[in-house]
Amino acid sequence: MIAIEHQYVERSTGAIRTEQLVADGFIRWLYAREREEPGRLMRALTSRRFTRLLGALRYDLYLGNRRTCGLTLLRQLGADPAECLDDPQTLDSPRKVFERRIRYWEVRPLPGPETVVVSPADSRVLLVSLDPDSLLFLKEKFFTLDELLGPAAGPWRERFHHADGAVFRLTPDKYHYNHLPVSGRVVAFYEIEGACHSCNPFALVRAAGLHAKNRRAITVIDTDVPGGSRAGLVIMVEVVALMIGEVVQCYSDERYDHPRPVEAGMFLRRGAPKSLFRPGSSTVVLLFERGRVAFDPDLTRNQARVDVQSRFSAAFGHPQVETDLAVRSSLGLARPPRRIALPGRPAPFREASPVGEAVAHVPRSSLETVLQPIGHE
Repeated sequence: MIAIEHQYVERSTGAIRTEQLVADGFIRWLYAREREEPGRLMRALTSRRFTRLLGALRYDLYLGNRRTCGLTLLRQLGADPAECLDDPQTLDSPRKVFERRIRYWEVRPLPGPETVVVSPADSRVLLVSLDPDSLLFLKEKFFTLDELLGPAAGPWRERFHHADGAVFRLTPDKYHYNHLPVSGRVVAFYEIEGACHSCNPFALVRAAGLHAKNRRAITVIDTDVPGGSRAGLVIMVEVVALMIGEVVQCYSDERYDHPRPVEAGMFLRRGAPKSLFRPGSSTVVLLFERGRVAFDPDLTRNQARVDVQSRFSAAFGHPQVETDLAVRSSLGLARPPRRIALPGRPAPFREASPVGEAVAHVPRSSLETVLQPIGHE
């Protein structure tokens, strides 16, 4: 199969970048059409045992100069050594470089006010919707709600049937601590066992529903509490991937001090570190109740660009372009629930979606008039 480049938009500059996909040839071979049905080989290569072995081989068995490998690897990754909290010279293995801590309170400033929902990770984001009438609806290509959340989601499943959401794809070069997108109280926390499939764009579009097949940690946060972000219920799903068999819950109120596991009843602060992915690539999924978050306009514009070559766009038949954004940077603005009368009926009511005002609930034929691609206005 002929591979196409995968590009994204760099938020800080607006530039189009081409991603250097790790082990892309192997991933395309593994997820080729004739291997879509999971057989013995696929199960073995995506097992937790195998992914730990890959991680050890890639990140622990480093044979280079221990005194210089930290700086060398940081520069190879395009990471700024000056951001590191610890002396880069002490990062004497690829694993330590991958799990590096940064001075996020200085180099990833948190925007105010509290109602600004922020990115949970240094990552590349796609906005999504579970509403079939939305331009962001991806026809269950990434996941279905029931599969993603599992049977434990019963008490609040109904509130997310037409949810708005965002999928954050972390690549191996990224800072791999996850931070809280909102402030609120934990309603539930649980984990679901699963495989360790790749989050390479080819794998994601070739084998539907991989996020719901991988091992994952699910946190439900009520933000409509005193001190909360006023964004309703928010679900944060941390999904492991190839070479990552574990996500460590290590919430800290202040910097990285006194880390502790996430539990129901805890109050979590927006922007604080929540968890750490072990080495590899990985994904975070955020789900919001329909209408409770208005995504930033630049993200919706970027996603609709037609001058960017994306494997997601090629697979889905319409623009689906990722934006590279920083952890703790703005994702959107929380909004209180609003109610409008259905046409011709004063009652019952349904919630109006602020996403729909920009992109999510206009006719598909209006895409180009609602979201003019940058450079084509």
